[in-house]
Amino acid sequence: MTKQQDTPPDYYDPLDLDYMEDLMAVWQPVAKDYFRPRLLGAHRIPKTGPVIIAPNHSGNAFPYDGMVLDWLLWLHGGANRQAKFRSVFERELATTWWMRPFGIDNFWRRGGGIDITFDNFDTLMARGERIIYYPEGVPGIGKGFNNRYQLQRFSTSYIIMAARHHVPVVPTYIINAEWVVPFSYTFRPVDWVMQKLFGVPFLPLPAGPLALLLPWAWYLALPTRMVFVIGEPIDVAALVEEAGVKDLYDLDAEDRAKVRQVADQIRDACQVDLDRYVERYGRWPYQGRSLRKSLRRFRGRLSHLLPWGWPWRFLRHHRDRMRPPPKNRFHAWLRDWDLIGFYLPFGWAILSLGRWIRKPPCGYRGLPKKVKKEVQGEFIWKLDERPLPPK
Repeated sequence: MTKQQDTPPDYYDPLDLDYMEDLMAVWQPVAKDYFRPRLLGAHRIPKTGPVIIAPNHSGNAFPYDGMVLDWLLWLHGGANRQAKFRSVFERELATTWWMRPFGIDNFWRRGGGIDITFDNFDTLMARGERIIYYPEGVPGIGKGFNNRYQLQRFSTSYIIMAARHHVPVVPTYIINAEWVVPFSYTFRPVDWVMQKLFGVPFLPLPAGPLALLLPWAWYLALPTRMVFVIGEPIDVAALVEEAGVKDLYDLDAEDRAKVRQVADQIRDACQVDLDRYVERYGRWPYQGRSLRKSLRRFRGRLSHLLPWGWPWRFLRHHRDRMRPPPKNRFHAWLRDWDLIGFYLPFGWAILSLGRWIRKPPCGYRGLPKKVKKEVQGEFIWKLDERPLPPK
């Protein structure tokens, strides 16, 4: 036996429930009073065992709908470690700092998220984890308001994993979150140019240029009342067996075609249900009466509720957990001078400068490159290299 085999693995789990509980002081007004969500049909989620929650994407908007769904499911299950679903996400959410909420270090993984790779997915299913997975993938994010509620092609990866491990898939329908940024349109010729020249899969118009001008606008969200409808669990293994797939571990071209047919079949059925729920719950996405009630409750504290205050409040909360209290009110404002960049034209330069020249917890000056990447979470987390602790 080699020395490497004798060495126990270095377990890694950045899920930070203490941080999540502390964050409620900042997050709960946003989730509960701004978005005013409803969770319907949660009784359909199996109470125990592995499961894949499979929601639709809201195109070209920061993923507040995913954050709200994650929070609602956590509360529904009892708000403890056992109740925490594992959201799996594309690597860009971790490795690109502005794809994390307001640039907060390792935010998605601290909330229980795990990088989506085929091997990671297989490992999570083998462990019996309960996960949230968006089967539309990147095309679902980039579909734009002009294609709202139009499900994109489903990935076959989760079909294979669900069938391999006999895990039920629970379709989840997110209604009204498409209206978070209703001025975000995509056009294939523009997206083609962006992909060819910059490696960016899409450019939402006019929201993209607006966010380049004002960093705060990148995180903008209008106050839609989000509705989450949990559908009936799908026995994917049975569908794959009916399709005649012979080997889920070594698929030939014929089996891959059959898996694709199953994915398309599920997508088509989900589209019918989504259209039905949009008709029922999506006629009045903002519901002004309940919004006015929230605004009255937060009179004098609107920065707690409205999007212009979110960068300031989230980042100050993050920093205050790692530094002593301010000396006075003036000092409390002065020590976070770099956050003004969120509100200035082309303020990305100020935000980037602050990250470069300031010491932790406001920046990364003095940190070795490897440590900096670890702190920020700017790496690909592979479970075969850094496994989760045993359950």
